[in-house]
Amino acid sequence: MGYLVGVTALWAFSFSLIGVYLAGQVDSYFAVLTRVVLATLVFLPFLRPSLLTGRLRLALMGLGAVQLGVMYIFFYQSFLLLSVPEVLLFTIFTPIYVTLIDDALFGRFTPFHLVTAALAVIGAAVIRYQGVSDTFWLGFLVVQGANICFALGQVGYRRLSSALPASLPRHNIFAWFYLGALGVALPAFAVLGSGEALPTTGMQWAVLAWLGLVASGLGYFLWNLGATRVDAGTLAIMNNALIPAGLLVNLVIWNRDADLPRLALGGAIIVVSLLVNDWWQRRRTAQPA
Repeated sequence: MGYLVGVTALWAFSFSLIGVYLAGQVDSYFAVLTRVVLATLVFLPFLRPSLLTGRLRLALMGLGAVQLGVMYIFFYQSFLLLSVPEVLLFTIFTPIYVTLIDDALFGRFTPFHLVTAALAVIGAAVIRYQGVSDTFWLGFLVVQGANICFALGQVGYRRLSSALPASLPRHNIFAWFYLGALGVALPAFAVLGSGEALPTTGMQWAVLAWLGLVASGLGYFLWNLGATRVDAGTLAIMNNALIPAGLLVNLVIWNRDADLPRLALGGAIIVVSLLVNDWWQRRRTAQPA
């Protein structure tokens, strides 16, 4: 849980940094490629290929390709269609995807996870429900593509990790995750990217360095590690904790308009959903088999 909370605080800055300094200024495919390359460089020195079989390497690379590579392509495109608050708003469906995919992969159905995830969705909707722009439908679909990829990746990593020895050092294998994402980001830039829209200021390069080395390099490792240590309901709810955190950063640092009463009420609903899920999980664990 601590990992998820820490990464939530870390990622809260990403939405505004992308929206303010990169969207519409720096080629989105180049931004994705830069983030993935830098994240790969963080973990490549720790890679120990002998720790995983070829099949498991491919599985981890596949997860990275989906959760990071394809997701980033959707994610960066969304900022060309929507404002930062709209992108945040449209991520509210991620918890539903997390719970449904988790139940499907593990061959079970847990209705209560849907209840708590839906409560978190209500909290997120309360925070930033507002009129939408003309690009609503396309932007909405693009964000949902990112949400589904992000959900698939983290739930898939939970399943993969459960099949690995607990003693296996995760930092010695995680470079495969980024190499898989690189396998998507590199050809995407080569085919769809533009060399005429590269960063032109020191601030843009600094933002890309932060996003690549810290938000992606450190963030995705800790988030996926945290995802293996909580139940699916908690994981689903923590996905929506990014919304109030991102809006707070957007308000305090960039002084964007925000409805503070709505923010407080929606954040409280998300916290309640987390507490309800924790209570139910403890109650189920305490029941005799």
